[in-house]
Amino acid sequence: MNEDSAACIHLEPSWKRELVHAFSMDYMFRLRAFLKSEIEAGYKIYPQPSNWFSAFAYTPFDRVKVVILGQDPYHGPGQAHGLSFSVPDNVPAPPSLQNIFNELEADLGHRNPARSCLQKWAREGVLLLNSVLTVRDGQAGSHQNQGWEEFTDEVIHVLNEQREHLVFILWGSYAQKKGRLVDRNKHLVLESAHPSPLSAARGFIGSRPFSKCNDYLASHGEKPIDWSL
Repeated sequence: MNEDSAACIHLEPSWKRELVHAFSMDYMFRLRAFLKSEIEAGYKIYPQPSNWFSAFAYTPFDRVKVVILGQDPYHGPGQAHGLSFSVPDNVPAPPSLQNIFNELEADLGHRNPARSCLQKWAREGVLLLNSVLTVRDGQAGSHQNQGWEEFTDEVIHVLNEQREHLVFILWGSYAQKKGRLVDRNKHLVLESAHPSPLSAARGFIGSRPFSKCNDYLASHGEKPIDWSL
């Protein structure tokens, strides 16, 4: 991909300014070729292409306060729409999201919401970013190691370098690998087990990430996140 390619994907302007160089890197050329081959082979890919960069559209670079990092998009029909852990409101909350809501209620008292879409969080300044931005239908992890990880590393890198007092919420070992890119003297990193049913009891439940996040933001003069939905 080159700068013209970056323009055609309609990357949000502030992010385009910060990331345009990434689209000329070798890994992005490889990634584009891979995605083209997947489509030409007839595989169904989630989310739809217009939503691959939705996380950036809802949370411009200068408005980011928090990064919640996921692994890759949901791989079931109608679920993924470009925001990590989020699904459209007409789709039942998957188990990981349900556990997030349970922890939110235990932490801040917000009742389990009727909605499943986290766009409100994104507009509050929560970058809902997956490490890998696409996936093949029914095959979790199928688009790993094709170039997305290098791209999202660059996202974390520019946030780390150019912003201060952000909160990085890293759930599970896959997300925690990105922690190596964060200067913990400038930012807060909150790590725990992943909220999936397989691991939530091993440290996610009771971790209180939402109140810890808001306490940190308030201590640095930032408006806390309104986590209610």
